[in-house]
Amino acid sequence: MHLFYSLDISSDIYVLSAEESRHCIKVLRLKSGDVVHLSDGKGNLYKTKIKDVDVKKCSLEILEVTNEYGKKDYKIHIAVAPTKNINRFEWFLEKATEIGIDQITPLICEHSERRIIKPERLNRVIIAAMKQSLKAYLPMLNPPQSFANFIDQKFDSERYIAYSSKNYRNNLKDLYKKQKDAVIMIGPEGDFSNQEVGMAIQSGFKPISLGPARLRTETAALVTCHTINLINL
Repeated sequence: MHLFYSLDISSDIYVLSAEESRHCIKVLRLKSGDVVHLSDGKGNLYKTKIKDVDVKKCSLEILEVTNEYGKKDYKIHIAVAPTKNINRFEWFLEKATEIGIDQITPLICEHSERRIIKPERLNRVIIAAMKQSLKAYLPMLNPPQSFANFIDQKFDSERYIAYSSKNYRNNLKDLYKKQKDAVIMIGPEGDFSNQEVGMAIQSGFKPISLGPARLRTETAALVTCHTINLINL
């Protein structure tokens, strides 16, 4: 199955962008009458047929629509400090999208080494991963937030903060309950400060361990994403 993405699909005939048209015709070598799929990132999957073969404006005829394609009965929101090496953060976004994630919030912490991101580039990574993994829901990349502002929000979900400390031994897999929405905070390379952990606990976040190994930020974030999805299989 070949999947293309468009935020705006409003008629029975859809014209791919010049970039997508070229990819469809020149790279994939698809022809008139071939079936491809469209997603609007909101859960709608469109089965279409190539109508006009044009490397600049290939048109697709919509044949049928599947609503809520691949919808889960739980949501995963990971707030993670962007890594100093942005490639590592992009790697996390790509793999988490493939595995299944709903929201990502870049978290600015006391020990953060990166405080500025380029959302346009990061969203392109997410879109590409959504298409590659044949999903109909596009994860939401939120604007960066300070640690204090993030924990001050009202969340109708399970809340966790991953922290490397001998004082907190509860594993995520033991605390999380199936089919529950989860918000999980992952700190920067220097981890959360003791003050931040205390603030989070006071705000209702449960401290968790991800195992005995010391994990990189992006690895820890991906482990939490995979753990929640695995429990819900």
